[in-house]
Amino acid sequence: MSLRVVFMGTPDFAVPPLAEIVGQGHEVVAVYTQPPRPAGRGYELTKSPVHRQAEAFGLPVLTPTKLKTEEAADAFRAHEADVAVVVAYGLLLPKPILDAPREGCLNLHASLLPRWRGAAPIHRAIMSGDAETGVMVMRMEEGLDTGPVCMAERTAIAPDETTKELHDRLSRIGADLIGRALAALSRGSLGCRAQADEGVTYAKKIDKAEARIDWSKPAQAVHDQIRGLSPFPGAWCEMTIAGKTERVKILRSARAEGAGEPGLGEPGTVLDDRLAIACGTGAVRLVELQRAGAKPLDAETFLRGAGVGAGARLG
Repeated sequence: MSLRVVFMGTPDFAVPPLAEIVGQGHEVVAVYTQPPRPAGRGYELTKSPVHRQAEAFGLPVLTPTKLKTEEAADAFRAHEADVAVVVAYGLLLPKPILDAPREGCLNLHASLLPRWRGAAPIHRAIMSGDAETGVMVMRMEEGLDTGPVCMAERTAIAPDETTKELHDRLSRIGADLIGRALAALSRGSLGCRAQADEGVTYAKKIDKAEARIDWSKPAQAVHDQIRGLSPFPGAWCEMTIAGKTERVKILRSARAEGAGEPGLGEPGTVLDDRLAIACGTGAVRLVELQRAGAKPLDAETFLRGAGVGAGARLG
């Protein structure tokens, strides 16, 4: 049975779920997304990825700046939706909005709740060295990601997987999951269970101050920081290139087995001519780097232009 759906989402992560809902034949009566923001060198107003996709589908798009008004609630109720689907929308939903659809609001969240409630679950899972994550569909409540879980899909996190790579995988997995959840809802068979009280963690928004690499940490922690912040905001360090200190982003790394035994160098020391870097314990090998204003380069290409050799120190 086709459902009347209000879709609420903003970034790239939410585009495949929207496409899945449309593809299943549900009636998307409105798409809510964040307003156009200044972007690019010219700071031109740019529509969100969901906004652009919704327009391509010919769907009505709304971009309110707030929902906590009587007018916003009245407008939402006027859609007469069976259900609202929320995927990384960016605004908190007040109770009048949560209560408006006949079947309530379903949220697609990129973690294994109650672990990593909040804004940056993919980044935090990788930065913490989690071996597994997933996506979950939950019924929304007023609390932050506290609602009962209806469906879940788990997946392993590969040892060198970056946030971008995991983000894209979870988006595809999530699209399939929300499709199955709506199918179950239309049959009246979508059951949900309360989240566990144990194991609650919060995925706070990434602060750019977290991006500087601390080479005194163990190699695994440095590696997890680099891949967890790739590509945005990008973990970084300082290098001396042609006598000038530059900030360089590290977009990809690998564990440098056997390169960082005690005594081989202080943390931050380049150990060989292939960019193995000593850490507090062990070492990492830098695989992809980006100088300011330049495109990302593999380590071999980067070294041809930067000349950072064994014995150099990174800050």
